[in-house]
Amino acid sequence: MARFVGPSFSGFQRSWLRPDVVAGLAVWAVLVPEALAYATIAGVPPVVGLYAAVPALALYALAGSSRQLVVAPMSATAALSAGIVASVAGSDGDPVALTTALALATGIVAILAGLLRLGFLAAFISEPVLKGFIIGLALTIIVGQVPDLIGVEGGSGSFFEKTWALLGQLGDIDGLTITVGLASLAALVLVRRTMPFLPSSLVVVLLAIGATILFGLSDQGLAVVGHIDAGLPQVGVPDVTAAQFAELLGGAVGLMLIGFAEGLGAAKTYAARWGYDVDPNRELVGLGLSNLGSGFVSGMVVNGSLSKTAVNAGAGARSQISALTAAALTVVTLLFLTGIFEQLPLATLSAVVVAAVVELVDIRSLRRLWRVRTSRLARVYQVTARADFMAAGAALLGVLVFDTLPGLVIGIAVSLVLLLARTSRPRVAVLAPVGDEMDRPWVDSGRNPDYPTVPGVLVARVEGPLIFANAEYVRSRVRQLAASTPELRLVVLDGRSTPSIDVTAAAMLVQLRADLRRDGGDLALAEGIGQVRDVLARIEAEGEPELFSSLDDAVRNGRHDEEDGFTKNG
Repeated sequence: MARFVGPSFSGFQRSWLRPDVVAGLAVWAVLVPEALAYATIAGVPPVVGLYAAVPALALYALAGSSRQLVVAPMSATAALSAGIVASVAGSDGDPVALTTALALATGIVAILAGLLRLGFLAAFISEPVLKGFIIGLALTIIVGQVPDLIGVEGGSGSFFEKTWALLGQLGDIDGLTITVGLASLAALVLVRRTMPFLPSSLVVVLLAIGATILFGLSDQGLAVVGHIDAGLPQVGVPDVTAAQFAELLGGAVGLMLIGFAEGLGAAKTYAARWGYDVDPNRELVGLGLSNLGSGFVSGMVVNGSLSKTAVNAGAGARSQISALTAAALTVVTLLFLTGIFEQLPLATLSAVVVAAVVELVDIRSLRRLWRVRTSRLARVYQVTARADFMAAGAALLGVLVFDTLPGLVIGIAVSLVLLLARTSRPRVAVLAPVGDEMDRPWVDSGRNPDYPTVPGVLVARVEGPLIFANAEYVRSRVRQLAASTPELRLVVLDGRSTPSIDVTAAAMLVQLRADLRRDGGDLALAEGIGQVRDVLARIEAEGEPELFSSLDDAVRNGRHDEEDGFTKNG
């Protein structure tokens, strides 16, 4: 096994082989029915999901940095793929070819991002935004699957348009279809709760296929998957125009970001559990190669799967041998077992999708984000005190109203705007000393009202960086606090909570000192970190405030006598 040189095989031991193979079998049992289902979400034949899974599993195993991550078709990126392809296809485009081309475009974008070391891009999709996006996507997927679950035509458009169309067709529900669909849902829940060690999706799919064949349900009008091409797919480039491929590139960036964020989160979770590191840039390359491989074999977009990774790790996987095992079993399925799945009811397939994504509708997490707001936060940040909830809500509503990719963009944009809003109004806390000893601690007087402030001295702390976006606000806020301090002689700014400063803010400090000196006070800085001191030392501005090593030094030296370097009236 030493010949495996990929990071996911580093430190491989022969004793891992058996649990890895067992884990690969468990992953295959979950992957086959879900790949078929997620392909239908993407608007392509079910077998496309199996086509995509084989190269995705194999190529990530060789290029990725996680030992447990499973890369395969996923519901979120499948739904996003469907929306992007629909916008490009128009009335005459081939959805299958465009879906395959989108996988290629996503692969190219991801590989370029990895080579350019852009792994930090995942940080621009905050957890609340991703949570809101996933919830919105899950709701959209569910309402899109309900028509097949109950036997009606359904509608198109946004979540609300689909819901309205669905409500208008409730009188046309097919009795046989809804019976099979609800029975499949109930069976999925029952198997998961009573026999969690079994692959519930595969068990229910096989039971539904058996019942369809045994009772001739397809002859009674029950819709089934139908013919699935057996054998391996052809290798080649999809038949799309250069203009169509160029249109897909914009959507590919969004797909790459979503797939990367979800996969990286899963990879880091299990890397921390098993005590190794994950390389974000290598993850991008692994994601890119997986999508390239999928695109060359008529597959669809793939990404790291948290649910299947959990199955993989739970079954004891220690390396990507498990993924290679699942890939080999999927090849066997394509060669010999596709005929079994031709009698799979569409209602059961929809039930598998609904059961898989309903767990993503995490309303509890939204309630948790709502509760983060406190009265103190509200006083400081006002409307942005619930910034995380607002970002999640914006992404959620964006997906439900506009579509998947616009919803993601809206969520990211709102998140960044709220970040700027918070940054532009940092809290300025008044500090009070604890005791009379040398090098005493200083605490927030608002939270510790029992400690008195120093008479005639305002010691304040700006809780954030000092930059152009908040320079004028900080100046105004400090002047307000200074005006409310009786017989003010000195203002000292504690630099420990200010990690950085720019030229605009440095010039503001010079202006603030001039403002205070006109009113009979002065300004000093204390305990600034290195880069802040470096910037202040290099601006060479006349009248810049003096720097002290500690708050106590600044206060002691600010008694306003000439030899200590301060003058009473400037």
